[in-house]
Amino acid sequence: MEHTQHSQIRAQQRGIPPLIIDLLIQFGVREPAGDGTEAIYFDKRAKKQLQAYSGGLMGKLSDALDVYAIVIGDKVVTIGPRYKRINRT
Repeated sequence: MEHTQHSQIRAQQRGIPPLIIDLLIQFGVREPAGDGTEAIYFDKRAKKQLQAYSGGLMGKLSDALDVYAIVIGDKVVTIGPRYKRINRT
């Protein structure tokens, strides 16, 4: 998936490593976010799938999994920490 310059800058500013972004894209849940965009984040099911995939690495990653990404098509527009619950429609 391609990253915009904005998303690369935001990930760097917010201290979100590329590994977490890749795992988010691979395992995250996609929800419509309006205007043709989608929000990707980890829910309980996605975290369980990630646990099965990564094994013991999950314990070290768990603090970094509260993130979200906004995508349009195959481009990541922005990424940031998730402070509140995402309401499903």
